[in-house]
Amino acid sequence: MKKGYMIFWGLYMLFFAVPFPMILYYNINSEFDTSTLIDKNPWLALGILAVSIVLWLILLVGYFRKWVWMVFIAKRNIEQLKTEGEPREGKILTAVKLSKPGAAYDTYELSLAFKNLVGTDIVQKMDINDAKPHERRFEVGKKVNLLIDREMKRVPYFIFATSEASIKIPRLVMIFLGWLALAAAVTAYYVYAYQTESQGMGWRFIGFGHPLLICPAVLLSYRFFLGFLLGKLSGTVDDAPLIKFKGIRTSAKLLGAGQTGTYINEQPMIRFELEYTDDQRRVYRKSLKKIVDLLDLSVTKQEFIEIFYLKEDPERIAFASDLDEIS
Repeated sequence: MKKGYMIFWGLYMLFFAVPFPMILYYNINSEFDTSTLIDKNPWLALGILAVSIVLWLILLVGYFRKWVWMVFIAKRNIEQLKTEGEPREGKILTAVKLSKPGAAYDTYELSLAFKNLVGTDIVQKMDINDAKPHERRFEVGKKVNLLIDREMKRVPYFIFATSEASIKIPRLVMIFLGWLALAAAVTAYYVYAYQTESQGMGWRFIGFGHPLLICPAVLLSYRFFLGFLLGKLSGTVDDAPLIKFKGIRTSAKLLGAGQTGTYINEQPMIRFELEYTDDQRRVYRKSLKKIVDLLDLSVTKQEFIEIFYLKEDPERIAFASDLDEIS
């Protein structure tokens, strides 16, 4: 259900980023008087053209890094973790099978309990493909050996000690061909637009409302907007994994809680004023924002709330309940 929901909204947003600007542009300009192109400023048009090319390049490079290059980076990071990672023993708290009957691998969502890099007990969720289901390695209560990145600078931050990194070449080739097709489509659209709209006047036809500029601008705005929405507005701190794996858990005294006036899906954002003491007995007062479900507003009446603070920088904090959910 969640996957289908995300696909629907992804396609919905894609429609307003690409087809919709094109539909508007070509309907509005279907009866455009091309004789007025001579009056357009060629340098402004070239500037808009340059900006559109830069935006598309940012998108294409970002997609290439995410779809293709990150595969090699993740493989390299796993290989480094196997030789340099900090060993930990974890216990499986829950194991939910996600794969369907007949799948090539059994896939599980696990909840693991283990000590982080500074000895604090944490719970971490992760998905795992089990290529050897007959060994029944991922049952509730069983122990597993883990390796954690000591610096928390590389993804993945931790792996099973028995993990093996491999690249599925056929799948990677298909992804790369898909990226090439996207790059070719963008290039072809520049050629098509020039041939059908220039009327011998060069790039004067391109303006601030042209899809060559609007489409990449909207796609990039989605990236920044979603990052802001999922990060700042949700109350999840940017360095949550770092705080979780190198932080200390403690109880913070709730000094006060009040609404910020922001709502996400009709759920209020609450600002919590907290006071806590670190392991050196230094007292801190900090505020944290969090979207709170209407059914969970009783949390604003609690005397204490569990938080994590970064041992090396105690002013960087996060709610323990939020950190338990990240994977």
